[in-house]
Amino acid sequence: MFQAVAYVSRGLFRSYAGLSVRMNSTGIDQKGVLANRVAVVTGATDGIGFAIARRLARDGAHVVVSSRKQHNVDRAVAALQGEGLSVTGTVCHVGKAEDRERLVATVLEHYGGLDFLVCNAAVNPLVRSTLQASEEVWDKILDVNVKSPALLLSQLLPHMENRGMGAVILVSSIAAYIPHVELGPYNVSKTALLGLTRTLSLELAPKGIRVNCLVPGIIKTNFSKVVRTGVCPPFPSWAQ
Repeated sequence: MFQAVAYVSRGLFRSYAGLSVRMNSTGIDQKGVLANRVAVVTGATDGIGFAIARRLARDGAHVVVSSRKQHNVDRAVAALQGEGLSVTGTVCHVGKAEDRERLVATVLEHYGGLDFLVCNAAVNPLVRSTLQASEEVWDKILDVNVKSPALLLSQLLPHMENRGMGAVILVSSIAAYIPHVELGPYNVSKTALLGLTRTLSLELAPKGIRVNCLVPGIIKTNFSKVVRTGVCPPFPSWAQ
């Protein structure tokens, strides 16, 4: 997990490499290479998303975390604020338009804009081959894993442009390169994120906004449990 977070950090830090970094004994950067920057992380209350949110906040950013359930948001915010970090949160099921609007409103209410967006939220409700997937499963996976990052970015982009520069990280998976035989539609969705990254990077470069893709291997999180154990709760409850 540390390696994955380090790659995210490199993708976000590039524009600010000349700023000083000072770490204290707790590991929290009091000045921060990302001081006064604002970051939004989806799927941020557990696993890779939580680790990314913590690292960004430790490097000085104000971080807005989100996930589908209020109690998970509350727990994550309390844990990070307990470390002295500047973190707030809101419920956001990224596949729902009204939730995306609430996330945007939360960012603007607290910070007036943003510099970084990390799209980490994903679902995988099926452990079977590609052609055994129902239309409902296909719609769920593509809506959350592929469409929602683009739609959320389109809503946040004007507020990122106002800051003069920015960075976007889309979280794909090693499954984009080495498909897992029983995660058919999920493999496809994570491969699609590679194409989305390439396309957005070309479209947004003239605006001073960089777009990169993180491709983690199998990290020991609750979300990867299905790959490690072959056990998946019934659709649609298993979602990050």
